[in-house]
Parts: sequence; C-alpha cells; structure tokens
Amino acid sequence: MKKNTRHRAPKKIKYQQKKSYKKLFSAIAIVSIIILLGLGVGSFFGTQIDEVADDIKSIATIDVDHTKKDEEDRKTITFEEKTRALEIGYVDNTDKNIYLETTEENNTNNTFHFEEPNLEEIDKKEDKKIEETFVTSPQIIDKLKPKEIPKDPIKPQIIKKISNKPKLAIIIDDMTTKRQINSVLNIGYIVNMAFLPPTKGHENSAKIATALDTYMIHLPLQASSSKYEEENTLYIHHSIEKIDKRIKNLKSLYPKAIFINNHTGSKFTSNQVAMDKLFQVLKKYNYTFIDSRTTAKSVAKISSKKYDVKMFSRNIFLDNKKDKSYIQNQLKKDIKSAKRNGMAIAIGHPYGITFKTLKESKHLLKDLDLVYVNQL
Repeated sequence: MKKNTRHRAPKKIKYQQKKSYKKLFSAIAIVSIIILLGLGVGSFFGTQIDEVADDIKSIATIDVDHTKKDEEDRKTITFEEKTRALEIGYVDNTDKNIYLETTEENNTNNTFHFEEPNLEEIDKKEDKKIEETFVTSPQIIDKLKPKEIPKDPIKPQIIKKISNKPKLAIIIDDMTTKRQINSVLNIGYIVNMAFLPPTKGHENSAKIATALDTYMIHLPLQASSSKYEEENTLYIHHSIEKIDKRIKNLKSLYPKAIFINNHTGSKFTSNQVAMDKLFQVLKKYNYTFIDSRTTAKSVAKISSKKYDVKMFSRNIFLDNKKDKSYIQNQLKKDIKSAKRNGMAIAIGHPYGITFKTLKESKHLLKDLDLVYVNQL
C-alpha cells in the first residue's frame, strides 16, 4: 500500500501544477483582453468626451452671448419701467388734483449741503443781472368761460433776455394739471413743460396748456414693455396714415406747440421703419423732435437726417430717484455738459421733490442761460 502511494503522489502534484498554470494563463489572457478593450473603449470615450467638452464650450459661448443680449434688453426694460413706474402715482390721482409730496422731503439725512454759502445774497445779485418780464397769455380769458376760471389761476410764464452764456433747457414731462403748471412756474426760472395728450385719466391736459405761451407735446410711443402704457400709444406696426391722423389731432389740441418729445418709446425709437414714418409726418406738420432717449438704441438721428427734421437729444434724466441729493447731482452733471458743449437738455417729472430741488438749486445756474427749447 505504501509503495503504490509513493508512485501516485508525484502524478497528482504535476496535475495540480499544470491546472494552476492553465488558470494563470487564463487569468493573464483575460486581463490582457480587458486591458486592450479598456484602451480601445477609453480612446473611444476619450474622443467622445473631448467632443462633448467642445460642445459644452460652444453652448456656453452661445449662452454667454444670449445672456449678454438678455441682460441688455433687461436693463432697457427695467430702466424704462422704473421711470414709468415713478409716474403712476400722480397720473392715478390726476382727477382728484392731488399734489404728491414725498416723505423724503422731511428726511434730514437728505438735506443739501450747497456749495454757495449765502443763498439769499446770491439770489439778490442774480435778480439784478436778469431782466424778467411777466406776461399773461391774452387768450386765457377767451379760452375759459367765467365759471371755468380756476380758483388757483395759472401764473404767467417768464420771458428772459438771452445772453452768450451756455444754454440749459430743463423739461418737465407728463404734465396734466393746473397745479403742476403753477409748481413749475414757482421754480423761479424758465422750465419747459411737456403735456401728455388727453385720456380718460387726464381729460383736461390739452385744455389747460392753452393758457400758456410755450409748451410741448409729450407723445406716447411703444415701449419694450406694455406695462403702464398710455392710451393711444403709437406702435411700430401702425401705418403712416394712422400716425398722420394722430399727429394732426394733436396739432389741433395743442395749436401753439412746435416741439414733440417721446413718452417711453424704447421699442418705437429703436425701429428704423417706424421712426421713418414718424419723421415724415413730423416734417409735414413742421415739428421739431426732442429724443427723450429711453433707449441707447434710438435711431432718431438717422431719421432726422434722412427727412431733414430738426431734433435734439436729452442729456440727463433728473429724477429717476426721488431723492434731493440725486436730483441735484444730476443737475450738476447737466450744467457741466452745457458748459462743455454750449447747450444741454435735462428731463424731469412733476414730483414735489423735483420742484423743490430745482427751486433750491437756482444758485448753481448763475453761469447759464435757462431757456425754452425754441431758444436752443
């Protein structure tokens, strides 16, 4: 038994060794195949990953471009909506003839620190230099029946001799009430008034303007957003016949007006076809256009040259913030612009804080001629 065991043991060991080698070779073969497949797949997926990465970069670039454009459009809409939203308070209260003031006027933190030390003395000196004549429009009594003459009659406008000083034209847009007119006239120097066309919200805006010798038409044009839109706003798709009919109607409502500036209008004034139609009509009725520049993309200058219509452009908006310091700083910017270029235009709105700030800023204007737009 022992002898047989000795002879069989080596064969078993050899068999086990051979089996182990086979397993080892199989394992090596499997690993090699996996490695080869891995390299192939990796190369394939590596290429795919690179392509996907390139696509992502391309998409990211497109998204950045779209984001920039969207941001520009958003800023345009936000700017215009913000400006228009500030006007809603007084428009909504026009029928009640409410004169809106702001709590900011009572805020001591917003008190001005004027550059000139003695305002009363300065005003006295300036009054000696400026010859002012007050006149009342001869048509006021003829236009209004005795029972319609307001208890608070419209005060006379200022007529001032023009010198060779730089000229500044301040315009108050969105005028609709007698109280607003007198607030402008109480500022104490020449300020232009631009009247919104009559609507259900302010039916008398044209009628009250006839008591003045000088005024403008504030024409509603299509904005990038329809929020807070005025009635009878002109759209880019309107025909030249429709635009003509609108301007002709305004000519009859405001017979003395020879200047028109746009109310909102970021979409309209940036559309060349629409502006060409408008300027052909303005040419027909002999109007001068003042671009309120509610968008940096305005093409008004192109249409102006094409149809030989005289136009001006706004330099500064005074009161996008209803804050004394902000309004006065904006006014200072426009004063610098007027001194640098010989003339400038500022646009504000009929807010109590705007009237107050302009009245208290008279001393800043001593080196300028405050003028009506027809004196530019």
